[in-house]
Amino acid sequence: MGQVLESGVVITVSLSSQRMHVFRDGVLWRSSPVSTGKKGKRTPTGVFAILQKKRYHRSNLYSNAPMPWMQRLTWSGIAIHAGRLPGYPASHGCIRLPAAFAAELFKITGPTTTAVIVTDEPLADGGAALALAQRSDAVVPIAPALLQRERPALAAATPAATPAATPAARLPAARIIPAAPAVGQQTIQLAATLSPGEAAAHWQTLAGQRPELKGMQMAVIPAVVNGKQYYRLRASAPDAHATCKALKRAGVACFPVI
Repeated sequence: MGQVLESGVVITVSLSSQRMHVFRDGVLWRSSPVSTGKKGKRTPTGVFAILQKKRYHRSNLYSNAPMPWMQRLTWSGIAIHAGRLPGYPASHGCIRLPAAFAAELFKITGPTTTAVIVTDEPLADGGAALALAQRSDAVVPIAPALLQRERPALAAATPAATPAATPAARLPAARIIPAAPAVGQQTIQLAATLSPGEAAAHWQTLAGQRPELKGMQMAVIPAVVNGKQYYRLRASAPDAHATCKALKRAGVACFPVI
């Protein structure tokens, strides 16, 4: 079995602290100073997905300026990329990183497995960043159905595999899903599908048929089994195992995970 991505990557960026914290599988991965948008070109706050990734990229807006290790957050020009860090906000709205950090971050992010939270709130350390992430409306994994086109003309110009933006590049409510459920939580698996969309659709069908599922925390977990990509539909709640038994009696495929 290949690696299983339990909770994806959550990135917090504090404009006031000029600091990025990156969480991978629910644990602090690394932190870095940043340089965000200067006065008049302020970096927007909110929750964003990674819409496009390019190792070598040049700005379409600012004199063909180089943007190595580019990870697009909006189709209007906001991205994470390597660049100069003078110690204060100096960009045209992008989030600049040290080159080595930008290259390593580029390796671990993905369109449906990464949420980027940009805030005005000061974040002095990883603990403060985690507290912010835990109370935010960011969701990981991100359902591909939420990645709807913001600017179709620009989206059509990108490679076919590139996801499109959400309206205003923001994602609606959900939670960071930790690598393991919180104390007192139980997890069950309901299906293994070939795409996140199929898993999400299956959840909608089941939740419509079984009211007891509506209060549970749903997650779509990517996994590679024997070289093939699957997406596991899981749900967590304090009494999830009892719910699973009831589902099995009703003929719904289900088994306890934790």
